[in-house]
Order: sequence, then C-alpha cells, then structure tokens
Amino acid sequence: MTNDPTIATDREPVVVDTDDVARRLEAILLIVEEPQSLVSLATAVSAPVPAVRQALETLVDDYDGRSGGPARGFELREVGGGWRLYVREEFDDLVSEYVGGQAPSRLSQAALETLAVIAYKQPVTRSQVASIRAVNVDSVVRTLLARGLITELFADAETGAINYGTTDALLEHLGINSLDELPHISPLLDGADEVAEGAEEGGRR
Repeated sequence: MTNDPTIATDREPVVVDTDDVARRLEAILLIVEEPQSLVSLATAVSAPVPAVRQALETLVDDYDGRSGGPARGFELREVGGGWRLYVREEFDDLVSEYVGGQAPSRLSQAALETLAVIAYKQPVTRSQVASIRAVNVDSVVRTLLARGLITELFADAETGAINYGTTDALLEHLGINSLDELPHISPLLDGADEVAEGAEEGGRR
C-alpha cells in the first residue's frame, strides 16, 4: 500500500495516512453484515471520502493479487451501492461444506423463530426481523444462510439493506411444495406489519 499525504478536498489539502485508513476499513468490513456506502465507511473511520475511495481501491488490488502477492480467498466488492467482503466464488462449496459440518443437526429455538418470521414476511431485511423479534438476529441469520434455509434476494435500492427469503431446501425439509401451504399464523404475528413498516421508515431517515 502507499501513503498519499495530500488527499485533495474542496478546502486545503488534508494529510491522510492511506495505510491507516485501509487498516481501519478492514476492521469495519470484517464485521458488517450488509454493503456499506462510501459515506458510511468514511464516517466510521473518520476519513475524507476521497481517501476512503483510494484505500478501498488499494485493498481491492491487494486482495485480487495485483499488488505483487497472491490473490486472497476473499474479495472486496461494491454491491448495491455499498462495499462488503465476500468469499471468492471458487471457494463457496468449500466454505459451505465447512460451515455445514460445524452446524448442529437441530436448529435452536431462536433460529426457528427467526426462520418463521422470514418465511411469513419475506422479502424482509435483517433489521425488520430484529424489530419483530426484539432481539439481535445477526448470528442466527448467518446460521440460516449457512444451512441453506434462507438466501439473499436483493439489496434495497435506497438503504442497501439485504432482503432475505427462504429457499427450496426449506420446502423440502417441511415436506411442502410452496409457501402457500404454510399454516396461517397471522394472529401470532400481530403488529409485525406495523413494526416492519416502522423499521423501513427508520431506515430511510
């Protein structure tokens, strides 16, 4: 990586340690669940947007092996207007097999409840599921993704939030042909629509 001490802005040049910005970005990107915009990342690492853009480009080159070293097993991609780390496609099967081998044979109660909310409210974002369940669902969503029971459908055009839905694997496990065959449990989810709508409005602010 290189240091560019004079990242240009509309005002006077700002001295920026690009290497330090890149390290800060890596720390944030390792824990985020959804693509992060340039502005969001710049705010998180307290650096100008041009410096963040330059650091991201440097990281992409580094991870892709264009900086002299070998390509990494992961890559940094811009998806839906935001940036996020992804496993390289060639290692998808490897990671799925590993995670699947580590997963318990039975889902926890928290995972079952989260899966039910996604099944009945899909497409739905992680924050909406968390609002309905009133708990953090990050780790549970990762578990359901690893088990192949849910999948990422699309990213919200405005917020970049990932919308999740169930997979055919869930239908197979339940022994049904379509989601229309799920039992009607709307009374058990009273208020869920209002909570979900509130989460959507909050995400737009």
